Formats: sequence, C-alpha cells, structure tokens
Amino acid sequence: MPQPHRQHLTLRRRTSAAPALLASAFFAVCALATTAVAQDGTVATSSLTGTLHLLQGRGGNVVASIGEDGVLIIDDDYEEMVPAYEAALTDLVGADANPRFIVNTHWHFDHVGGNLFWADRGAVVVAHTNVRERMATRQDMKFFDRVVEPSPAGALPVITFGDSLALHFNGDDIEVQHHAAGHTDGDSVVYFTSENVVHMGDLFFNGGFPFVDLGSGGSVAGYIAAVEAVLARVDEATVIVPGHGSLANRADLQRYRDMLVATSGAVRAQLAAGKSVDSIVQAGLDEEWASWGGGFINEATWISFIANSP
Repeated sequence: MPQPHRQHLTLRRRTSAAPALLASAFFAVCALATTAVAQDGTVATSSLTGTLHLLQGRGGNVVASIGEDGVLIIDDDYEEMVPAYEAALTDLVGADANPRFIVNTHWHFDHVGGNLFWADRGAVVVAHTNVRERMATRQDMKFFDRVVEPSPAGALPVITFGDSLALHFNGDDIEVQHHAAGHTDGDSVVYFTSENVVHMGDLFFNGGFPFVDLGSGGSVAGYIAAVEAVLARVDEATVIVPGHGSLANRADLQRYRDMLVATSGAVRAQLAAGKSVDSIVQAGLDEEWASWGGGFINEATWISFIANSP
C-alpha cells in the first residue's frame, strides 16, 4: 500500500515566560482533578485548553475537542463505559454530543471499546493500518492469558494511514503520527498543534513502568524511540496527556524517558554479562526506580519485557 504524503506540523513555540508559568499553575490544579478518576462507572471531566477537555473513566484517557465543527475524541475507553461517556459529552456539549471523528491511538480494548456505539451514530473512526488489522483478526494476548475475538465490522477504523495524517478541526491542525514497534505496532501520538497539547496513548504511563505488548509488535527500543521523538517536539508549556495516569509536562516525560533508558540499559548489561532473568529479577533494579513499580506493571514484569524484547 502506498504511504500517504507526510504532513509536517510542529507545535507552537512560546517565547515569553508567562505561558510557562501559567502551565505550571495549570498542572498543579489538574493534578488534583486527574488523580481522582471515578471508579464507579462514571467519567471525570476537566478542561484542558481552548476547545479541549480531558475525560477519564476506567480505561485509557480520552481527549475531546469540542467546538464549531462538532466533537472529535481521542480513544473511547471500554465498551461498558459508553453510557458514562455519552452522559459526560452531553453535559459538555448539549443534545448533539455524538462525535464526528474518533482517533484510536492503538487497538487495545480499553481504548477502542466505544467505537461501535459511536460509529453507529455517525462517527468516522480513524487509526493506523495495523490497528484495523489487529481489530479485524483474532488476537492472542498471552500477557493477559486472554484471546480477543475480532471486533464487529462496524467498530473497525474506516480511515487508516501509514505514517501520519492531518485533521483540521475546531480551528486546530491535528497531526496523528505513527510510531512503529513501541507499545504495539500501531501506536499513534496525536498533536493538537495550535493548543500545544499532545495525547501519547500508551506510549506514556505517567509514573509507572510501561506495558510493552510484545505479542502485538511492541518493543522496548521502539518505545524509547517514540518517547524521544515526542520530547524533541514539545516545549515546557506543552500539556502532555498520557494513556494512563495524570497530566504531565515535558519534565515529567523527560523523567520517564530517563527511567526507560537507565533501567533497560541496566538489565541488558546484566544479560550480556551472563546473568539469568530470574537472577536479575531477584536482585531488582536500583532503588531509584522502586516507586515506578507500584502501578499496573511491577518491576519483575518490566524486567521481563526488557529481557524478551527484540
């Protein structure tokens, strides 16, 4: 399949100190809101910048662009969360809350579960080609000891791309950029270039070790490369939305990158010295990284991802 022409878009650079100071205050306020994600089947909402809103339910973080052109959302959580998202969008928009576009950052069920519901109501689902291919076929997720059957045809992305795609919506130029072999083989980072907001999907688990889905074409090296590519584009005032966790800024993402590089380098050095994975797990990582193992992926699992990654 021929690759589409690549759209070169860059985030707006800000030269005065004031925006950075405002951003610092913004992150301080939002940290409280985003750590209180509802666990009772409801969706917590908070305003980001301009037309953008953060919605958090049970699965991956969702960003909604709401404006004159209508509604566009990045990811749509688990299927069972659809009613809560419909209610949250109705509160934000009013009667006509159905999104016109949905962008899936990757294929996992906690990010694409609402596709069918919204597509039945007219939404156009957009994603990387590999997202459609994986959703359309049976997936054996050994990490979860779970088989995921093919999604219904109506849930599949109807617009797919290879390298990148641009959407011009609600006064913003939105770039959707694919990164190969990271969390999966179909990951996209979404840049809202006018608003200086980035949604990284599961290429960023803020505050924790990442899940690298080796069975879906992910790799630790590709994951690090994707994070470094985002770091090269953002500035100190950029609002960074992780796939999971609270909002972040460039310094947070830099710390994440440094953790990835240091821990993966340490594990690979021990493997090269002839140590077994079990012995590395038993010894553990440096105490500096102890807090990163308290989330979805613990230290032993992260070590196993590094050891088994291509």
